[in-house]
Amino acid sequence: MKIKFVQAILIFCLLLFQFTLVHAQNFTISGTLKDASNGEDLIGASVLLKDKTTIGASTNTYGFYSLTLPKGNYVIRFQYIGYLTVEETIVLDHDLKISKELTPESKLLEEVVVKSEKENKNVSKNEMSVVKLDPKAIENIPVIFGEKDIIKTLQLTPGVKSAGDGNAGFYVRGGAIDQNLILLDEAPVYNASHLLGFFSVFNSDALKDVTLYKGSMPAEYGGRGSSVLDIKMKDGNNKKLNASGGIGLISSRLTVEAPIQKDEGSFIVSGRRTYADLFLKLSKDTTINDARLYFYDLNAKANYKISNKDRLFLSGYFGRDVLGVTGFGLDWGNYTGTLRWNHLFSDQLFSNTSLIFSNFDYQFKIGTDDVEFKVKASIQDWNLKQDFSYFPNSKNTIKFGFNAIHHTFLPTSLEAGVNSSFDNSTTENKFAYEGGLYVQNDWKVNERIGVQYGLRYSLFDYVGKGTAYTFDELGNKTSETKYAKGKTIKYYGGLEPRLSLKYEIDPTQSIKAGYTRNNQYMHLLSNSTTSSPTDLWVPSSNNVKPQVVDQVSLGYFRNLFDNKYECSFETYYKNLGNQIDYRNGADLIFNAEYEGALTYGKGIAYGAEFYVKKSKGKLTGWISYTLSRSLRKFSDINHGDYYPARQDRIHDIAIVGIYNLTNRITVSANWVFNTGDAATFPSGKYTIDQIQVPYYTERNGYRYPNYHRLDVGVTFLGKPRKRYEGSWNVSVYNAYARENAYTITFQQNEDNPEKTEALRTALFKIIPSVTYNFKFK
Repeated sequence: MKIKFVQAILIFCLLLFQFTLVHAQNFTISGTLKDASNGEDLIGASVLLKDKTTIGASTNTYGFYSLTLPKGNYVIRFQYIGYLTVEETIVLDHDLKISKELTPESKLLEEVVVKSEKENKNVSKNEMSVVKLDPKAIENIPVIFGEKDIIKTLQLTPGVKSAGDGNAGFYVRGGAIDQNLILLDEAPVYNASHLLGFFSVFNSDALKDVTLYKGSMPAEYGGRGSSVLDIKMKDGNNKKLNASGGIGLISSRLTVEAPIQKDEGSFIVSGRRTYADLFLKLSKDTTINDARLYFYDLNAKANYKISNKDRLFLSGYFGRDVLGVTGFGLDWGNYTGTLRWNHLFSDQLFSNTSLIFSNFDYQFKIGTDDVEFKVKASIQDWNLKQDFSYFPNSKNTIKFGFNAIHHTFLPTSLEAGVNSSFDNSTTENKFAYEGGLYVQNDWKVNERIGVQYGLRYSLFDYVGKGTAYTFDELGNKTSETKYAKGKTIKYYGGLEPRLSLKYEIDPTQSIKAGYTRNNQYMHLLSNSTTSSPTDLWVPSSNNVKPQVVDQVSLGYFRNLFDNKYECSFETYYKNLGNQIDYRNGADLIFNAEYEGALTYGKGIAYGAEFYVKKSKGKLTGWISYTLSRSLRKFSDINHGDYYPARQDRIHDIAIVGIYNLTNRITVSANWVFNTGDAATFPSGKYTIDQIQVPYYTERNGYRYPNYHRLDVGVTFLGKPRKRYEGSWNVSVYNAYARENAYTITFQQNEDNPEKTEALRTALFKIIPSVTYNFKFK
């Protein structure tokens, strides 16, 4: 296998580099593009030839660009949406370094920018199935409790579905929640929810760029089957001190950013906290008075330019949720840290080296004083990552690199009080190494055809110290083997090809196709109907094989009326191998032999996505519609027949509208509709020892009622001042008080015990909110 892997990589590299050979006398223009108001790097800004806009380059994550051209005279155009375009005439007879600071347009943007890109880039770029979100553009979208939320906004785009009320999880193209890789400054975030999912952990005030890859994933990403949500924090204002924030009914936030040394380095600190617990203390009821219900989080980042070729970044996130009443408590949180070093080897070779830490843990407590017991679980990663970008000419951009991760899993541990009826119990820690090696080329074949092709090799080494079990077909343990520290228990590896093709019919329309394979070595186990902080992350092992997901996609992209309307139609088909589900009656908590409670099968997902966005004029917004299915097949579930996955929703609609009533008043609304979730309900009951027991037949054979909701909001901008900006946001979540089902339970009718009745529980009716946002400039 290793020899075949090396051969495949060598052959691929030869095919890749043959397109980058340069025979003419060429010179390179390189530099960085930044925001003139705060020094932030501009990601995805364009550097183009004025008379030949198909020839050019885009800035990378750190604002760097490199463009190699034949000797000659050129007019270079530097542009980025929402900024004034800059042009410069050059005589290219030697290598040049040209860095620019682009000035934001003085007027307010007229549109909600879902894709922060130059006009027609959705048509001309090689990638497809990508959503790029500007965190500044979501300020007017009404959300629950008035707290801006990038994940809730992404759920309004095609192919991305909410996991339900009270849940920050999301499904992408029929995949499960754990098939989404969520990165914050390259660090994985294993649980993205605050307050049991009412909020996400991402504070929009601290974010610069949000990109969701639903398909045709770049080769640098790996480890999850369905999508990558890549979130980048702001670097901080390197021009002057700046403060902003917001005060809401249940939460407030504050962000401070300033230069360490003007134009050389900066920092940003951003924090949030809810204060529902402070209001609870006003209650005369001692149970309510002692209740704990809040979250807090902190984002921090600093960067400094060491030399013209070197720059350091240090960023981190710390967040915690606390929920409890007398006799019960639950808290959970994420901690991440990223240390990065940018180095410029030459005008054409850029590198970034990252050391990354991530930790997620939870604990819940039941009982008081010496009769209590605590349950804990966690997952922790250390990751070394090296990425290179090579810009050999104006038609090719080559990326290559590697990463190596050490995973530590603590599935569950129990600490009992001295008088508790429980004994201390700890399941063994589990350890694994995960790595990847990749190479990719973004190739502009000609003015109409573009190709992005890449190859990734991923590996996973499940190691000791620990115990490996084997099980029979019924899940009964047949043997166990002890392994010493570092000893390989099971090794997996595989090639992951990536391919995107584009044919540009004309500058306003194109056809694209893509193929992606992903291997997923980590899995989230839950046998509840909704996701929870107490769900378990577990590694692939001698019993649990990696998930393998293959996706093909085809799309048509069209912009109309001078880019006033952006339209797309995409179809996709996924084959999901080695899927995991639980056996009926499975117990996953405090079970060191949980692998025996699992069953393995396969799945398919397919669908069509329609998207129309209006981006100019007083009325802006978009319409999104997804028609899809997501099915699973396991030999010991539903008699081996396909059945709907939990995330199977046939219809999913989102309509978003934002209207600039005046220069200072903006009205917004969004309406969502989706088919009810697939669910398993009892089909009958029987009696044992005078106790009625429900009888179940089909897995997910029933559905919840259809879900729909209207949210509305109004934003009032204060009178503009030189050093201060303020605005009021008033929003109503679920404006017509639809009682969408959160859970459905069954009970005996009080008057007729032979009759069973269903009870529907809704989390929310109508929720108004008011937030005051401010900014000191």
